Amino acid sequence: MIKIERIYDNPNGKGDDENGGFRILIDRLWPRGLSKNEVNIDLWIKDAAPSTSLRKWFSHDEKKWDEFRLRYFKELEKCTKSINTILDKLEKGSVILLYGAKDEKFNNAIALKEYLENIKK
Repeated sequence: MIKIERIYDNPNGKGDDENGGFRILIDRLWPRGLSKNEVNIDLWIKDAAPSTSLRKWFSHDEKKWDEFRLRYFKELEKCTKSINTILDKLEKGSVILLYGAKDEKFNNAIALKEYLENIKK
């Protein structure tokens, strides 16, 4: 099972024991205002995040969502090692995709979850 969680909502989640999943940060940049000592993640996969240029272009604009997803999926096709790492963790149990964006409906975690679920089918 793939879960999505905003890192700021539960920065010190305890992974498998508390939240029921392997916690993977999927942002290219470290979450602003949080120190690495106060954030509990099991893995940080930077290249599973959108490229800087795609992220800036999208700017969480709902009107660009469909195009963002298409462009992001093309980028993810080149990240086979990272995608396989996430899929391997999924075979062992639940995964929590952690993101830092304020927008809870239109962000890379939502798109990545969709991408991963389509691969598994």
